[in-house]
Amino acid sequence: MRITLEVWRQAHAQASGAFVTYQIDDATPEMSMPELLDRLNDQLVEAGDEPVAFESDCREGICGCCGITIDDRPHGPVPNTPTCQQHLRNFSDGDVLRLEPFRSEAFPVVKDLVVDRSALDRVVQGGGFVSVDTGTAPDAESHQISFQRAEKGLDFAACIGCGACVAACPNGAAHLFGGALLTHFSTLPQGLPERSKRGRGVVKALEQDFGPCSTYGECVEVCPADIPLAAIGAVNREVMRAAWRRGKDD
Repeated sequence: MRITLEVWRQAHAQASGAFVTYQIDDATPEMSMPELLDRLNDQLVEAGDEPVAFESDCREGICGCCGITIDDRPHGPVPNTPTCQQHLRNFSDGDVLRLEPFRSEAFPVVKDLVVDRSALDRVVQGGGFVSVDTGTAPDAESHQISFQRAEKGLDFAACIGCGACVAACPNGAAHLFGGALLTHFSTLPQGLPERSKRGRGVVKALEQDFGPCSTYGECVEVCPADIPLAAIGAVNREVMRAAWRRGKDD
């Protein structure tokens, strides 16, 4: 299987970048995108050239760090599927694929296909946590919740923080990510004591690093965790609640 790659090469954030064309003649339909880049780097190293910098870890669709843009679509052509689960069987022999990093002002390029996603970490630092007393674990039945409520919380907790929603959004908004955090914690009892503080912290971080949400909906089409558009509504809901409850439950 012959695949031609147009890969974005950029030495560092301040350097000018450009697409460089490579050809791989021995690709197989079973290869994932990271495996295809591994094969490309084997060729480059054998030729004495510098390999392409890209990120990957679990390669099981869990960590999210492998995310790149394939043919102008974050992660690739298969909807709601991470980069590491995009396989060449979804392409044809002789195809030309354009690979570039996630494009967003909030994600500066580190090198080649690697971007700095620290802005997402700052959203988590703003409120994506719970403060608990350490020590003996509480009894399992000390916080009784319904099955439906638990499943809802876990559905929103499934976000892997890949940043594809930001790259897909015309405004570079991260409201799907922030809303998933807020909905998860506001659904389960462990997150309720700091709910107002969390709402203000997460929204402050979103406004600092990301653009405003205009509910275009492109984010849900690329989200590997299938986070629904309803998560975006949680951002305004939680910040309005926090303003009304200011000083009452912080």
